[in-house]
This record gives sequence, structure tokens and C-alpha cells, in this order.
Amino acid sequence: TNLGAILWARTLDKFDSLSRKAIRVILYEGSNRVITKREKLGQRGYANGFQGLIGYINDQIPHNEVIQQALRKDVKMFPELAIRELVANTLIHQDFSRTGTGPMIEIFADRVEITNPGKPLIDPLRFVDAPPQSRNEKLAKVMRRANICEERGSGIDKVLYEVEYYQLPAPEFRVVESHTKAILYAHRELSEMDRKNKIQACYLHACLCAVQNRQMSNASLRRRLGIADENYSSASKIISDTVNEGLIKPYDPGSKSRKHAKYLPFWA
Repeated sequence: TNLGAILWARTLDKFDSLSRKAIRVILYEGSNRVITKREKLGQRGYANGFQGLIGYINDQIPHNEVIQQALRKDVKMFPELAIRELVANTLIHQDFSRTGTGPMIEIFADRVEITNPGKPLIDPLRFVDAPPQSRNEKLAKVMRRANICEERGSGIDKVLYEVEYYQLPAPEFRVVESHTKAILYAHRELSEMDRKNKIQACYLHACLCAVQNRQMSNASLRRRLGIADENYSSASKIISDTVNEGLIKPYDPGSKSRKHAKYLPFWA
């Protein structure tokens, strides 16, 4: 069956209706698509090729050299768990009815873009809290049994946790011409982020706090963005901008304190 082939095929090219659903991994020189360094088209099914796919992607991701206690250590630019969860989501939630296109992972010097055919079934702003909803139920069920996904709707939560733990810029989720794109950005200093980046980080931090039964505060946002305590006004400005965009709201509208106020995402 098509389900068996897309999961367990050793050579997807042998299945005419599925050959375009093979996964493409493209490595670019620099931060644009002008020069392609390497391109690889996967041939195995999603289940029996998943571990190899994740290993290959991680091998292509740029490394940063960090010196700790006089020892040099190579650190991957993006956390492996975040890559794994986004790739699994891409495979499971793609729209198989769209022909001539398939899942694609593009690796740049400063970001990774993971794209799948089809618009999402839920608003990207609700990826964190919305109950799981799968376009391909049988595919998701088998991949859960293969320990590739969980079908609990917690994948994006894990991505956000990893991004915050490594203090990376907030990921971005876009809908581009009937495709869904997830973007992971390499580390940037706060001064290098524009207003949109800061608002996205603030909103997703509030979402992550909410699903953990907490509320975002000025202090928690400072920890998230690496802002010094004495610069709490910088965090207040980001929170104010996010409130004005309608993405977060005060937990206690009657409170007059900005420094100690708590906030919820708009949907909470």
C-alpha cells in the first residue's frame, strides 16, 4: 500500500505516486540560495530512514567552537531535539494531495528552514496550545508506534523549550503559498534582533509559560532574552509592544506595576 511504501520503502523511486514525497536536504553557502554546497534526496521510507535523516541533518549543521575550562568543544548551532520534532511534524502533517512537491530541509549559515506541502489545519499562533490534529491519521499512528512522534501535540512545546534553553531567537512559523514553513534561527544578541523578532520571542515565551501553568513576567522574559536585571525597562518595552500587537494580555488588568506584572497569551 502507499502507507507501507511511504513508511518502509528501501527505494521510494520505485513507487511513481510517492517518489516526489522523498525528503530533500539542501545545504547552502552563506545565508541565501545563490550557492548550493550539497543536495541529497532521501530514498528510504519515513520510518526506516528517520534516524539516518536526523543524523545526516545534524552532520550538515554548522558548529560553534566554545572554550570551557581551557578545553575546546564543538557545539551544534541548533539543538538536535528541536530539529527532530520539526522534521517529524513536517513528515506527518504534509498534504499528500498536493502533487509535484514534497518535504524539504534547507540549511543556511544562520538558520534552518523546514517546509512541507499544505497549509496547517490550525492557526500557527496556536501551535503551542491547540489539541493534536493530524491530517494523516494512519501515518501518524504508525510513526507513533515506531517512536518517531507522540501524537500528543507536545512537539512544538519541546521545540520552544530547547530554543529557550539554548537562548536562541524565537522560531518562526509561516504559511507560504500553500506550504507550511518552520524556521530555526542561529544565536543572535538582543541588539541584533528587530522588533518583530522580539515580539515573537515574547509571545512564544508567554505561550510556553501558559502551558506549564505559569504566567510570564518581566523577570522571566529577562532570563529568556538574557537581559540584565537593571535593564528591566528594555523587557518592559518588548512586553508593551507585544501587548499592543494583541498577542499577550495582563494576567491582572487592575495591577499598576509594570515591573512585577504577569501576562498571558491572548488565547488563555
